[in-house]
Amino acid sequence: MEKNNPLYKNQGIHVVLALFTVEEGKFKVLLIKRKNQPYKDKWIMIGGACYNNEDVKTAMDREIFEKTGMKNLKYKMFEVFSRPDRSPVMRMIAIAHIGLIDCKKAKFLKETAKTQDADWFQIDRVPEFGYDHREILEKAIDYLKEQIFDSTILKDLFPDTFTLPEVHKAYEGILNKTIDRRNFRKRLLALNIIEDTGKVQEGQGKPAKLYKFAKQPKKLNML
Repeated sequence: MEKNNPLYKNQGIHVVLALFTVEEGKFKVLLIKRKNQPYKDKWIMIGGACYNNEDVKTAMDREIFEKTGMKNLKYKMFEVFSRPDRSPVMRMIAIAHIGLIDCKKAKFLKETAKTQDADWFQIDRVPEFGYDHREILEKAIDYLKEQIFDSTILKDLFPDTFTLPEVHKAYEGILNKTIDRRNFRKRLLALNIIEDTGKVQEGQGKPAKLYKFAKQPKKLNML
């Protein structure tokens, strides 16, 4: 590496989080509205610059807290976005992450020093984005759709136990299609994605069986 080569200069790293939830069967993403330039007044996903004294996780945790006030979110890296012109300020490589959360547990600030608003948006009704965040969002959605039948990635959307209609509604919301409920239950149980807890949820009408996510799901083909 030649340190003085001008092609190495003026480069930085962005960390970005696509944070999703399902609310009343609607698949949503959390967006923040920028207060400063570039892209002042535009909506983006949670994120910002990774400082020279930080690793990527430290930067992502800090940006989440600074932009939303939330701590201890679970997320995973899913892709890198490196188009040279993705930021108007300088060359910024984005390390994108994906996370899911129960909307009832997501207590976030509506305004911070660098944001003027924050809210959930249905993925088919998102506003105009700053940066390349629409592309990142689309890639995150594709990634999630590929993962939800191969893993327990949706675990953080739910409490420890849940009913089959609750998880069925979430899958339909994310995939944006109708899934036969009987086949859905059989497939998830056969592939060890969910487990019957042997308990029921009492309420009006017939008690509903309670399920939980299994620890070791099997691989499967998409429904």
